[in-house]
This record gives sequence, structure tokens and C-alpha cells, in this order.
Amino acid sequence: MGILELKNLRLILNGKKILNNINIDFKESHIYAIVGPNGAGKSTLAFTIMGLAGYRKIEGEIFFKGECINNLGIDERARKGITLGWQEPARYEGLTVYDFIVAAAKDKSTANVKEVLLKVGLNPNEYIKRAVDKTLSGGERKKIELASILAMAPDVVILDEPDSGIDVESLEKIFEIIRLLKSKGKTIILITHGLAVLKQAEYAYLMCHGEIIDKGPIKKISRYFGNKCIPCAHKNLPEVEGNIDE
Repeated sequence: MGILELKNLRLILNGKKILNNINIDFKESHIYAIVGPNGAGKSTLAFTIMGLAGYRKIEGEIFFKGECINNLGIDERARKGITLGWQEPARYEGLTVYDFIVAAAKDKSTANVKEVLLKVGLNPNEYIKRAVDKTLSGGERKKIELASILAMAPDVVILDEPDSGIDVESLEKIFEIIRLLKSKGKTIILITHGLAVLKQAEYAYLMCHGEIIDKGPIKKISRYFGNKCIPCAHKNLPEVEGNIDE
């Protein structure tokens, strides 16, 4: 059993089967990618693992470090060592970058806050007292969220579209952080529609219509991007090449 295991996972929302018979064993200190066409269930899978409200009435089991966490809420799962980086990080009016980072940090010192900001490519002197609000761009908020994750040091990090709203230079910095997390023994799960992000992983799962229809090394799964789709029984194909997000 790996650090995170999904066994026969099923989820029905509003009478519709969204996830069906998902079986994945995520090993410690590895980088995984989840890819698939629009509506495949990729983000839903991430929300279900994290235990968001509305995504907890499941069939099957989710194990974290050998413990079934089906009945645990998002806060409890976070305390145990699972975190989710959002595609569109939230704004927090009146909350400073410093307060946001130290909220869940293991080391709450100012020195550590400055260190994690530097690691994501942000000048602490410019950002530590700023509010996490609409004055920050989406890319800046994503970097600050990554800084928070570094300070939190969870065992499993799920990143939903880590390249969304990010310029090329900033994306390379995010890739550095992903590699840094792996070097520290963390397990990273990348939810992505981008080939560049997929290439950061070691192993990938292809989803379609709520099911895992293929899995394997990146070289194998990257065929999806060139062919637009791998043949299966469903018809929810990507609208355009490269656009395989949910």
C-alpha cells in the first residue's frame, strides 16, 4: 500500500455517476499526473480526495498512510498531511501574505515566511505585508499559495492546473518547487491539461467519463496530446487540441 490509496472509488452527484471504480495507489516521494478530456472527472477526483463538502458521499475507500479517511472532513485531512492547491487561488480581504502563510505553517517564524517566498520567486520585502486580495494577480496568488504549501510541508500535495494563469518564467519556478517537494519525500499529484506539466511527472493516469482508461509512464500517456484522444467507449472528446481540461 502506498501513502495514498483509492479503492473502488465511486461518486454520484445529482443522480449522475461522476467517478466510477477508481483504483490508484500513490507511492511516497513520486510525482503523478491526472489527465483527460473535458468533464472526465479530474478535478472532482481531487476534491473527493481532499474531502470537500459535497464530495464525501462516496462508495469505496480512501486510505492515507493505511488509515481509511472516508469520514474525515477537509480540515482533518489537511492536519493529517494532505493539501490541495487550487486552480484559482482564493482572495482573502484583509489577510496579509504573512498571516496566510503562517496560518498552517510548521515553522511560523518571519525568517521562514521570507524563505518560502524567495523559493517561489517573490521578494519578501514587497509581499509579506500585502493583502491576499484583488490587488494580486492570479499568478501572484498561485505563488503565494505554493509558498504556503512549502511552509505547511504536507505529505501529499495535489495541484489543480498549476500552470493556469502563469507566465513561462513563473512556470519554471513552479516546476522547481515541484521537484523540491519531491526531494523532500513528498508525493505530488498534478491535475493538468498541459503537456509541459505532464512532463514533470513520473507516472500518469488518463481519465475519461469518470474512469481510469489508461495509465503508465509519461511517454505512453503523452500520446493523448498528439492524438487528441485514446479510443474508448465514450464520446466526450476534447473540443480542440490541447484543451483537455475539465
